[in-house]
Parts: sequence; C-alpha cells; structure tokens
Amino acid sequence: MEAVVVDAGSKLLKAGIAAPDQAPALVMPSKMKLEVEDQQLADGAVVEEVVHPVVRGFVKDWDAMEDLLNYVLYRNIGWEIGDEGQILFTEPLFTPKALREQLVQLMFEKFNVSGFYDSEQAVLSLYAVGRISGCTVDIGHGKIDIAPVCEGAVQHVASKRLEIGGVDLTNLFAQELKRSNPSVNIDPSDVERLKEQYACCAEDQLAFEALENSCQPERHTLPDGQVITIEKERYIVGEALFQPRILGLEDYGIVHQLVTSVSNVSSEYHRQLLENTMLCGGTISMTGFEDRFQGEANLSASAIRPTLVKPPEYMPENLAKHSAWLGGAILAKVVFPQNQHVTKGEYDETGPSIVHKKCF
Repeated sequence: MEAVVVDAGSKLLKAGIAAPDQAPALVMPSKMKLEVEDQQLADGAVVEEVVHPVVRGFVKDWDAMEDLLNYVLYRNIGWEIGDEGQILFTEPLFTPKALREQLVQLMFEKFNVSGFYDSEQAVLSLYAVGRISGCTVDIGHGKIDIAPVCEGAVQHVASKRLEIGGVDLTNLFAQELKRSNPSVNIDPSDVERLKEQYACCAEDQLAFEALENSCQPERHTLPDGQVITIEKERYIVGEALFQPRILGLEDYGIVHQLVTSVSNVSSEYHRQLLENTMLCGGTISMTGFEDRFQGEANLSASAIRPTLVKPPEYMPENLAKHSAWLGGAILAKVVFPQNQHVTKGEYDETGPSIVHKKCF
C-alpha cells in the first residue's frame, strides 16, 4: 500500500496517496460539524456546532482532529481497520515539540499506522520545485511563515511567523465593503468568494494611493439579490501584505521581512536563498500579487535581489496552493522505501519522543 500524505491547514485539509506529479486527491475544509445539546432550548434540542481543529496552523482540538482524520483516512482514502498503511504529515514552522508528540501518538495508538514521518512545510515546498535551498514565503489562512532553508534544513533562528493570514484579509475586505455599502448585510461566505473574485494588488504604493480618486466602481449582485458596489476595496486586501499598518500592525511588509530573515543567515547562503524565493498559499494567486512582490524585491536595499522560483512545467497547475503536499509526496517516495521513517516497533520502544530523532 502506498503511503498517504496529509497537509492539514487552518482552512483546508489536503490528503491523498503519494503521487508527486498529481494534485492531492482530497481537498476539503478543515472543520467538523458536531451535534450538541443546547441547554437553553426546550427538551434539550440538538444543534449543530462547527469546530475547527486547526487554528493558525496548529492543532487546537485533538478530539475533532481525530474525527476529521478518521473521516479522511477510512471513508475517503480507503484504509480499512486493521490494515492501515504509512503516513506522512506536513508540519508548520515552529510547531511545538508537544504537538509533534501528540500527533505521532495519535497515529500509532488510535490509527495503528505501520509507519510515520513528518517534515516542515518550507522544506517540502522547495522539494516541489526541485530545490533543497531557498526561502519560502507561505501565506496561509491564519499565518504567514517566512523560512530560509539551507540544504534541506530550516534556519529557525532566521525564520519568522506573522500572525496574519487569509482570514484576516477576508475580515478586512468585509469591513471595507460594509463601510462602502452600509445598508447591505453580506454573508461571510459571500465575502470569501468576493475576495477570491475581485481582490488584486496595485502596481506599487503610489499607484494604490492614486486609486482613491480614480478607481472605477463595479456593481455585483449577491446570491440573495442585493447589489453592492466594489471600488478601492479590491486593492486594499493585497496592499495589507505590503503595508501591514492597514491591519493595525506596526510591522514591515513581506518583502522587507523576507530580506531581513535572510540577512540573519550566514552570508555565504544569501544568494542561494534570495535567488530561490518561493511564494506559497492560495493568496498568491491574487491578480497582480507576484508582479508587486517582484517589483518591491527589485527596489530592495539588499545587494542581492529576491527572485521568484518558477515551478517546473511537469508539475500540476496551482502548485503554490499544494506545494507542501506535493513535496511531501516526493519525500514519501524516499523515506518509507529506505526505512527512514518511525516504525511501530520504534514507537513502542521509545514512545512519542522518537519523532524528534527520526523526523527532521
């Protein structure tokens, strides 16, 4: 049985049999609907409650995570109880040791896997484009991770996590739409779709500021028939990544953060890191984002300008959205056949701490 690769994010969970040249077979929301008794209703009526096991990249509700993985592995991937296979998980930047141990414990004690491995998302994303060194800028649903990687090892001292992500950009977009359309009540799910349809990046900061008086309004009819007008709001989503003060954060934009992170690595690696910069996550598909990023990179004070890596032609479309999963599929083809993974015997002998010795 081929190994399974799981990339569990705050918004989406991606899973499938390790196939490096294919997108993950399953992409689904990282949430569970639970039926709970509402004590405030008569007769103890049951209501549905939506639970998000993963928050800003890290598992926060292990019971819900177990239920979600049960659904994914047995009902979708096709595992059978008593005949479970090997599994590889992608791991966010700065994952606490305790969470790594909880995951390996869950896999061996609840799912009875025959082999386990995990690896950091930054490393895996670079594997997906044929690199072992470079720097990833991963704009996730609940966080932005900037990680220099030298010869397959994340430089944690130089890495940085920003506690903002796609969910914060969606909330910002909702606020701006409400400000310009005060009489319209927009459903949160509609805001997410509107962001994906309309959000874009201005060419630079001056162009963004000029849009105040020159942006052409566009009318959009919501599913319920209400009509809204979208103007400069479409540009503010992307601008917030380059001017975090828009989100109320006293911090530098992502290009400056990238250059600063790399500057904290030994200078002999600077060129290799900056000239192999990779953007990851669904947000980067925003119209104009890559051009804006490269434009700001070209104006950087760094002696070496960040240059974006282009994905190989043979890799699936939307590689940036699935890069960590695809890199995991590549790695799974190596670690399991070569017995570099955690085995059931090793887990039974050493316990959950074995993950720190075998997975790095």
